[in-house]
Amino acid sequence: MANTLDKLSHAAERKAAEVLVDKVLKSLDKDRDKTYVELVDMARTFWGNDFSNETYDMVKKAICDKDNKWVKFINQTIDETDKNVAKTAIMNLGFEAFFRGTKMIRKNREKYQCNIPWLILFDPTTACNMHCEGCWSGTYGRKYNMTFEDMDKIITEGKELGVYLYLMTGGEPLVRKKDILRLAEKHRDVELAMFTNSTLVDEEFCKEVQRLGNMTFLLSIEGTMETNDARRGDGHYEAVMNAMKLFKKYGILFGTSVCYTRANIEAVTSDAFFKLLTDNGARFGFYFHYMPVGKNAVPELMPTIEQRKYIIERLRDIRTNPDNDICFYPMDFQNDGEFVGGCIAGGRNYFHINSCGDAEPCVFIHYSDSNIHDKSILEILQSPLFMAYHDGQPFNNNHLRPCPMLENPKILREMVARTGAKSTNLESPETADELCSKCDDYAKAWAPAAEKIWASTPHKKKKYENYKNWKKEA
Repeated sequence: MANTLDKLSHAAERKAAEVLVDKVLKSLDKDRDKTYVELVDMARTFWGNDFSNETYDMVKKAICDKDNKWVKFINQTIDETDKNVAKTAIMNLGFEAFFRGTKMIRKNREKYQCNIPWLILFDPTTACNMHCEGCWSGTYGRKYNMTFEDMDKIITEGKELGVYLYLMTGGEPLVRKKDILRLAEKHRDVELAMFTNSTLVDEEFCKEVQRLGNMTFLLSIEGTMETNDARRGDGHYEAVMNAMKLFKKYGILFGTSVCYTRANIEAVTSDAFFKLLTDNGARFGFYFHYMPVGKNAVPELMPTIEQRKYIIERLRDIRTNPDNDICFYPMDFQNDGEFVGGCIAGGRNYFHINSCGDAEPCVFIHYSDSNIHDKSILEILQSPLFMAYHDGQPFNNNHLRPCPMLENPKILREMVARTGAKSTNLESPETADELCSKCDDYAKAWAPAAEKIWASTPHKKKKYENYKNWKKEA
């Protein structure tokens, strides 16, 4: 009875939110500036003391500035996005994930005394039609696939905990295009995002995505045609450009996924590259530090210390410099730790499930003590390995050194040994010592540089760095 009442209450809340969203979207066409101010006022009411007077005044001032680049950014995104896609994204990311889901997640963290993530990343398949240099999954072949029932279970159980955002990687997830569309149709209240190499994006697929509205894409690209195709193969750059053209035509939200390496870091941070992305409709992107994972890894591709210092400064300048007219929002998975309280893996904000069903703390940490075929999502989050993350985060008080592998390799060695987690590398098992030995010299070299940068800049302590003590930190 209680469950039925909860479902009815949820349905009523969603319907009321839909009415509000429809009203907002219509008003954006009539008086956009006035609507922005009303939305800021609503946000201030919702956040209470967390929305300071200083922030409120700053945001209102930006709204009134016709030349503000982030107002231009928002306007451009609104104008280019299909109405159904926009409404669905607001409902699923805004109402379900951010508003309702966040409250559920916080309640469940306290109830179950473990990490509950905001998103779950999973691999529909290991199959990939490419073989990028240094990529572990490119060597796996087509042997491993999740069933539709596996993927459905992940989302169904995740929603029960408050998770409404799901990312897919692989392999190439669009090898499973039909099942992914079926999944999006069944779970219309979640947002599905895909890391894709773009080669399987076509007109028919875009029409279905536009109709469903609850799918977003992150296109893998690494700079110029030369730097991109040198690692990913001839013709890949052209395929990405074609996918961008189609997504822009159908008003589908998309961004980019960049793996920065010693060989491409200048190309993927140049003004010309950012202009290319924005001109073709990409509005955001994730930057990932190359990780030497697997026997196929090329440690020489890891950026130099000077290159890592450079990319920190460069991406933050893109986001904060008002004189910079680049309307693209880059997020740095490795170097933005202070904005999310350090390492977000192990279910703190996300975790990864590979195509065999093995639950891994992070997409780059291929060790597991749990599988979705014999455990629920909640039981996975309460397993010894995931509880080691829960109890140990943050792994470093300097959030420019967040990772228990790349910057603190002794910690990963210890956690794997203590919990009895096994290697899940599907090509060739790799011990924690083998993996971490490729990071030891890098971690040692990066530590003094990271400490110098950290000491030279002011920091605002992030709430909830460890959810074990979340009440004390609140």
